[in-house]
Amino acid sequence: MKKLEKVKNIHFVGIGGAGMIGIARVLLQKGYSISGSDINFSEELEKIAKDGAVVFHGHCKENIDGADLLVVSSAIEADNPELIAAKNKSITVIPRAEMLGSLMIGYESIAIAGSHGKTTTTSMIAKIFDVADLSPTYVVGGKVLSTNENSDLGKGKYLIAEADESDGTFIHLQPDVAVLTNIDNDHLVHYNNIFENLLDSFVTFLENIPFWGYVVMNGDDSDVLKVSKRIARKMITFGEKTDCNYVIRNIESKGGSQNFTIYDSKNNSKYDFLLNLPGKHNVFNASAAISVALEEQIGIEKIRKAISDFSGVGRRYEKHKVNIESKKITLIDDYGHHPIEIRCNLNGIKEEYPNKKICMIFQPHRYTRTAQLFDDFVNVLMMADCLILLDIYSASEKPIKDISSKRIVESIIKKGHKDVTHLKDGDDIIDFIKLKKDSYDILVTQGAGSISKVCESIKNG
Repeated sequence: MKKLEKVKNIHFVGIGGAGMIGIARVLLQKGYSISGSDINFSEELEKIAKDGAVVFHGHCKENIDGADLLVVSSAIEADNPELIAAKNKSITVIPRAEMLGSLMIGYESIAIAGSHGKTTTTSMIAKIFDVADLSPTYVVGGKVLSTNENSDLGKGKYLIAEADESDGTFIHLQPDVAVLTNIDNDHLVHYNNIFENLLDSFVTFLENIPFWGYVVMNGDDSDVLKVSKRIARKMITFGEKTDCNYVIRNIESKGGSQNFTIYDSKNNSKYDFLLNLPGKHNVFNASAAISVALEEQIGIEKIRKAISDFSGVGRRYEKHKVNIESKKITLIDDYGHHPIEIRCNLNGIKEEYPNKKICMIFQPHRYTRTAQLFDDFVNVLMMADCLILLDIYSASEKPIKDISSKRIVESIIKKGHKDVTHLKDGDDIIDFIKLKKDSYDILVTQGAGSISKVCESIKNG
């Protein structure tokens, strides 16, 4: 951070993004002067403003007055007036990941990458290190429910952060330890829709690890193993395969909780854990976190306590109790927007609530993702007993011909689903779910766009 001290006033363009606001908050806690702009205003932005940041609603060139440095979100277009003004004033502009990389300097850093499970795994590692009294600094892409924050400046030597591959900028990070949860065909637009380019990016990211560091990776994931064969770093594997360093055994699920065992092949030891989250994918997330903790010599009882106490992350299988026309309903809000993530969520719900009828409100995210994975979306959405599709959240993308929520609905109906509806926006949702209340027991809001507002509307009645 020594060289960063030459910079005093840092402006975040698109500060409201989960990764952006987390970094901004840590820098604010470190004593930097922080400002930022966003077209949307949220509770998190109100909070950071109260803490001392200057937050502008909307983008204009005057917002950057006095800034020494601009940090820009990947969602920001090149014609943004603040970026243009920065260029005219010769102010340095860097991506979010480069700022995070600078923040890591001076810490023993742990970065968690992968297509799915990053946020949960990062939060679990932060929880373990906190329970172990190591006071970590952490930056997570979601709100940790136990703290109600997505970042915090700790007093210890560790910095734990989520590494986002969506725009390729995670190659700016040089962590001491990297975790690779899995690799899937997501965010391919940045990679010219070529999966091999995505694999290349993960290789570059892992090759940034210094010689004293190591990689913790999913030994059951075939594409992770492809990447592992291309790097020359110390590798620690977890998974159900017997040749992993940390072998997952004896998964038993009951009532939304899971018991499982980790076999430590190096020490010929077995450790039993209780995880109060459903879904096999969460056992894998927990196993990644446990593997890091064991490698960092954290005591097993501290790890056990942290895993059993872990209450989850905001919008990752986040549960609420609501009343729909006097009927008590469990509302589950989930950020997952890829077919694999949706399947994991639905499997977790069916595991925790067997024989209960599920109504899912889903908002597809991005035209490109919907086009690339159209058939996968159709197949996984068939799993819901009742399905409501909102229009695609564009995330600033231009529409693609013949790609729409209406077409997804038509394809699902052709496959035989009897209860699927397309609603153009969230305005009619409340009335519709009241009308349908007798056809479901569990209500799910699913997606990464504005659907979180639908969840809030349902909660507020």
